[in-house]
Amino acid sequence: MENELKHNTESMKAANQPGIYKMMIFGVLVCMVGTYARFAFDSWVLSLVSWIILFIGAIICIKGVFKILDA
Repeated sequence: MENELKHNTESMKAANQPGIYKMMIFGVLVCMVGTYARFAFDSWVLSLVSWIILFIGAIICIKGVFKILDA
């Protein structure tokens, strides 16, 4: 079985760091808060703030994905 994929390479170790996935989970939680806030309030100011929170969470998640792809 010489053709087996080796998952012990440096790039795989870097891509599987728990910190990256913790950051992505945090980003998903922030997105959930932003999504909830969009439908929970009726003011245009709070709606704008909830959109900003939602996009911040999305940026955090995208940052985590790019860290995995960069490894």
